[in-house]
Amino acid sequence: MSHEFKVGDHVTWNSEAGHVSGKITKVHVKDFDWHGYTRHCSEDDPQYEIKSDKTDHVAVHKGGALKKSKD
Repeated sequence: MSHEFKVGDHVTWNSEAGHVSGKITKVHVKDFDWHGYTRHCSEDDPQYEIKSDKTDHVAVHKGGALKKSKD
């Protein structure tokens, strides 16, 4: 199981509000329910749960939407 990112990594992503940064809190490798929707993922295409640095907001993104932060 080789993922691009791991729990504890500091990452950035682009949102409607601009660039956001946060820490990965969980790596999902099986389909899961998120706010009433099924998020599809697998060992080869995981999704990452990230807690924003500035707010309590938690987002879920695939690795392609994330960049490792230099901080």
